[in-house]
Amino acid sequence: MRWSISMYVGETPFQFAPAPGVANPVLTGGDVTDVPAVFVADPFIARHAGGWFMFFEVLNRQTGRGEIGLATSRDGFDWAYRQIVLREPFHLSYPYVFEWEGAFYMIPEALRTGTIPLYKARSFPMQWSRAGAFDGVKGADPSLVYFEGRWWLFVCATPWQHDTLRLYSAETLRGPWTEHPQSPLVEADPRIARPAGRLIARVGRLIRYAQECVPTYGRQVRAFEITTLTPTAYAEHEHPRSPILTASGAGWNKDGMHHIDPHLLSPGRWLACVDGHTMRSV
Repeated sequence: MRWSISMYVGETPFQFAPAPGVANPVLTGGDVTDVPAVFVADPFIARHAGGWFMFFEVLNRQTGRGEIGLATSRDGFDWAYRQIVLREPFHLSYPYVFEWEGAFYMIPEALRTGTIPLYKARSFPMQWSRAGAFDGVKGADPSLVYFEGRWWLFVCATPWQHDTLRLYSAETLRGPWTEHPQSPLVEADPRIARPAGRLIARVGRLIRYAQECVPTYGRQVRAFEITTLTPTAYAEHEHPRSPILTASGAGWNKDGMHHIDPHLLSPGRWLACVDGHTMRSV
């Protein structure tokens, strides 16, 4: 698979289309200048000091490992690649970046470590340091949100089967983390288990995005409204507009899409970075 990154816009977090006037994809492996890149994928964006900052997986052709790259933009549409900002002796992907109490943090996927590492920006956006780990939690595509006075962490517990979703919570970012009594929320269903991007808070509810991995990995993105989320109860339903991202049949997302990171710009105006792939050989 060859992945690349594009920018979409929408009136709601359930309806997105390619941003008008933008030459998608905005980033490909060919834009990476400091390592030989096979592809770029799993984009997350943050706003800071009047600018936009995008973090994403760069698959290094020489090492076969994922590293975390950075691109910047003034307007959120026109992006320029900068450099690799996080590299470890193990594979990194899905750089879920978020701001909390005046600092930026990142929880990338790091499956081979058997844990979920927490990084903190020493100097945003270039310098990151290990700040701990989410003890007792492991899985793919860790997705975190602060909601109703608690932290909630969704992970795919079966990273090769893509069919089991587990939920943990904690009172503080540093834990301790406790598995929800209804977890696993999804079992034996690769259509809706694996996280597909940032969790969104909307009018007292959460939205979670899920990768549909049938019949192949990263086929499309589905959207769910979480209607009940407490330490003892959980309920959700799929939104009528789901799936919200699908393969186009041609071009950069010919064969599938598997990630979205939406941000509200103003009422009725959303901006999202997404990724898509083609099956052509690399």
